[in-house]
Amino acid sequence: MLNFLFRAASRLPLPVLHWAGALIGRLIYRCSAGFRRNLDANLAQAGYTSAHLRAAAVRESGKTIAELPAIWLRPPDQVARLVVETRGWEHIERCHRAGQAILFLTPHLGCFEITAQIYAHRAPPDRPITVLYRRPRKAALNPLLEAGRSRPNLRSVPADFSGVRAMIRALRRGEAAGLLPDQAPRFGEGAWAPFFGRPAYTMTLVRRLARAADARILLAFAERLPRGRGYRLEVRPFDAVLDDDMGTALAQINAALEALIRACPSQYLWSYDRYKAPPGRPGSAPDGEGAGA
Repeated sequence: MLNFLFRAASRLPLPVLHWAGALIGRLIYRCSAGFRRNLDANLAQAGYTSAHLRAAAVRESGKTIAELPAIWLRPPDQVARLVVETRGWEHIERCHRAGQAILFLTPHLGCFEITAQIYAHRAPPDRPITVLYRRPRKAALNPLLEAGRSRPNLRSVPADFSGVRAMIRALRRGEAAGLLPDQAPRFGEGAWAPFFGRPAYTMTLVRRLARAADARILLAFAERLPRGRGYRLEVRPFDAVLDDDMGTALAQINAALEALIRACPSQYLWSYDRYKAPPGRPGSAPDGEGAGA
């Protein structure tokens, strides 16, 4: 049934999907205490107290769900046409000309599912992208996710040691790799670092990958345009040189993510429990605890 509904929804125009998504977001906010608590608390932690912004964030979170059928199940050329504006693609071309590997960091901002697909669609065949993914909690969604991420020039690898090794090999070949850097890692795979002024358990993988292959780090996100007109893809350079100290490096990464999110705060997934303790570690970070080395 879920497969049927997704395939039927994938044929709907994007404005209809985003309109439905706005309704879904409002419904979830009303009915889910956990969703409401996380969204309100995370917005406040970042300094956003406007009711207007909160309402927009609620609508945008619903659009994140409603747009998935189109992003996962439409043919690659149709998905590519949804991106009607691009900024910063020259940073990618510069890396291609230099033969330099690219590590894309795409936070839970805007339509984060489309960014790797667009790169794969536009990049040369000898510059594919390898992306890290976790299986969804609902098993019924896994075939749909795999269909959406099984695209030409795009390889998906599991979020385990085999997937990390595959990403390192890809980067060492001068290819691209991508991940969600604001996803809370498992215990032992991260360290505490400030994120909007509060310690968040942050993955160390970004620094490890960049160091292992001398990869160029680029930040990317796809902003939803009003009234379902499509998306604006934006690519920004990560200008900081990652520090040798792990704690300092993670703080640099989170600071860059914060700047990206503040460029489009209504479209960040504030309902995500970013400050949770990792599985395997009870409780949470004590106040003032920063990243470890």
